[in-house]
Amino acid sequence: MVGSLKHNNMTSLVWMSCLIVLFSFLKNGAAHNVKIPPRGRECYFEDLRKGDVMAVTYQVGDQDHGSSGSLGIDFWVTDPHNQVLKAENDVAFGEFSFTADKSGRHIYCFSNEANGMTEKEVGFNVHGVIYVDASEVEADPLETEVRNLGSLVEQIKDELEYLLIRERVHRNTAESTNSRVKWWSIFQLGVVAGSGIFQVYYLKRFFEVKSVV
Repeated sequence: MVGSLKHNNMTSLVWMSCLIVLFSFLKNGAAHNVKIPPRGRECYFEDLRKGDVMAVTYQVGDQDHGSSGSLGIDFWVTDPHNQVLKAENDVAFGEFSFTADKSGRHIYCFSNEANGMTEKEVGFNVHGVIYVDASEVEADPLETEVRNLGSLVEQIKDELEYLLIRERVHRNTAESTNSRVKWWSIFQLGVVAGSGIFQVYYLKRFFEVKSVV
């Protein structure tokens, strides 16, 4: 009887933990995408405690995939004392990971203020650790494993979203290149056809003049 009750409690805990992980996955299913207008800036923040690890990955896309404008933006991260931890200029993608030296609000920004006149779409993901309060009682090993599994699922989801954004940007670049090659080929064909017509007309006129003379 005791063994059966323990088994039922363990089964209930497993199902409840799986539902928590699934709910967390569905709730955070949308990618972090933001459209930054020309001369615009978007900033976000994370409240970290000393020793927490945070990583930001981002990829820039152009709303007009036929545009020849630069995909570069400016990116920087500051700590609670407004000291710059990382600053990059005119970059199309990147990743930055750091360990918080101070507790407080850490701000990261994407800026389109100095790079072209087109609207940019930035897809980004923020990775971090799951903070567990030291005052909490020691967790059940199964619950710890479920929490670790949930963290791995979130990391895999974030990486897939990041790769999806990169694939879309590369596809837009390929389509833009193909479009330019097509129009350049048409232009070359027009030049060759025009040159041929001109040569035929010139030779025809030349021989007409010879005949008259």
